[in-house]
Amino acid sequence: VQLQASGGGLVQAGGSLRLSCVASGRTSTNYARGWFRQSPGKEREAVAAISRIGGNTYYADSVKGRFTISKDNAKNTVYLQMNSLKPEDTAVYYCAARRASDHVPNVAGYDYWGQGTQVTVSS
Repeated sequence: VQLQASGGGLVQAGGSLRLSCVASGRTSTNYARGWFRQSPGKEREAVAAISRIGGNTYYADSVKGRFTISKDNAKNTVYLQMNSLKPEDTAVYYCAARRASDHVPNVAGYDYWGQGTQVTVSS
């Protein structure tokens, strides 16, 4: 399974971006999906995750109310809508897939990773 993330860029504080992550290869809809981020000197952290069907979601406290994760199983794509962006949201964002129906908010729980897309929020 290959994951291709896109949609990152430079935005001013208060702005919005939408990240997309398309899965290809031996794809399956039986995957939970997640978004993680990593900034210099920090560990990779979970931002949001969604179960296979999409009924259950997880959000880090720092993004609750601002970010929304969604998925389109027909397109093998997961999205992360990011609103009210803050400079502290600046990081490389990675999408991930987990060979399970449920989502988990930790790096070790995911089996496939995308290459990352840079998000920079200026103040």
